[in-house]
Amino acid sequence: MAYQRTVVELGYPSAVCLYQWAHPKLKPKLKQESYQRQYTLIKPRVTCTIEEKLQAIHRCYDRGESPQKVSKEMGLAAGSVISNWKREYQEKGYLTSVKKDRETTPPPSLIEAPESSPATPDSYEALKAAYEALQAQNKAYLEEREKLVAEREQVAMERDVLAKTIEILKKDPGVNPETMSNLEKVVIVDAMGNRYSRPTLRRYLGLSKSSYYYARATIITEDKYYEIRGKIRGIFHASDSTYGYRRTWGELKNEGVRISEKVVRRLMNEEELFVIRSKKRHYSSYQGEVTPAPANLLERDFHADKPNEKWLTDITEFHIPAGKVYLSPILDCHDGLIVSWSVGTSPNAELANSSLKRAIATLSGETPIVHSDRGGHYRWPGWIGLMTENNLTRSMSRKGCSPDNSACEGFFGRLKNECFYNKRFTGVSTNEFTTYIDKYIQWYNTKRIKKSLGYLSPAEYRLQRLQAA
Repeated sequence: MAYQRTVVELGYPSAVCLYQWAHPKLKPKLKQESYQRQYTLIKPRVTCTIEEKLQAIHRCYDRGESPQKVSKEMGLAAGSVISNWKREYQEKGYLTSVKKDRETTPPPSLIEAPESSPATPDSYEALKAAYEALQAQNKAYLEEREKLVAEREQVAMERDVLAKTIEILKKDPGVNPETMSNLEKVVIVDAMGNRYSRPTLRRYLGLSKSSYYYARATIITEDKYYEIRGKIRGIFHASDSTYGYRRTWGELKNEGVRISEKVVRRLMNEEELFVIRSKKRHYSSYQGEVTPAPANLLERDFHADKPNEKWLTDITEFHIPAGKVYLSPILDCHDGLIVSWSVGTSPNAELANSSLKRAIATLSGETPIVHSDRGGHYRWPGWIGLMTENNLTRSMSRKGCSPDNSACEGFFGRLKNECFYNKRFTGVSTNEFTTYIDKYIQWYNTKRIKKSLGYLSPAEYRLQRLQAA
């Protein structure tokens, strides 16, 4: 052992002195008085027999007595010695005495557990039996805990399987999984495979591995639209659940998939892919007849043969928990492209004028007709001045007649149905919502396909027309 540990175990001498004994050739020439003084400074430690050590462990860790008190009564240097005895007893299963009965104690490899005296209750056998009883009790507790956890997971899985069976297969609430066909079991396993392991689900449903793969291959073979169903789900979710069956069919057509619109509608109904619609109260910017209103030049004719021929504009409101947000776009009647837009928290003149300024910056000599409703924003001097300076022609709807500007109102309806209604904006600030609207309009211009444009986006349609010209 190490020098210091040997000194602690024996109680004498010092580590330096022991090193000198082990290496006499390196022993320095010191006076005899220094050795005597060294021995007088080191107090011999009281050693104990095996029975005394066991009794000390029993008093401290079974009866709850203080180690300091027990060590003081036994004449030990510190209470930590008893802790070392306990650790040695737990690691080796026996204790040794190294001083009083050192001569009669065999080496550690030959030491056996001492026999207990029937008159001594605090014997080695009694402590060993108590320790084994605690180990067995702890093992039983762990096994019981694992059993309860497994039972809880089993009950949760059974509940979820039953709910999914009712949801997908439209079975009765009292359905027994054993009575289901293998095809139905495969549907349940695939539907819940992302939550539970498939082998566990198969065992619960009584479906072997070979039967599972055989039935699954049968489903894929029998359903000739199996791959198309996956594409339809991908298109629907990629559009943020805004594409109906017509635009979904258009996306499939662009990908080279030839299929009937009616089949797409049926498959979307079977997959429960529905677009949620909702209507809310519309914002009105009418402020009265502030200035003379120009004539309605469009007369509900929103067709334009070329870009920048007819523009539409209006202002709409979004009410979120953080406040109100307003959008002012400029829409081109040629392809529905949003030429420019402004988003703000106040429906003031600056909101309308800023979108018009951005739209004017995109012109290259064209002078479109700008049609609006009779809102006050389009009858104030700032708006009229911008129109006059850039040789643009004003046009207005009749009073209280929203169909006169239905193309712009239709854009607002699509926008709100697809990215606003039936969505939660709790915790979203007005600045974050503004960014959200900007991203949608960019997607609307560049990605969102329209049936009237041959299932192309406005930007793709305009680029195609320019290349053809």
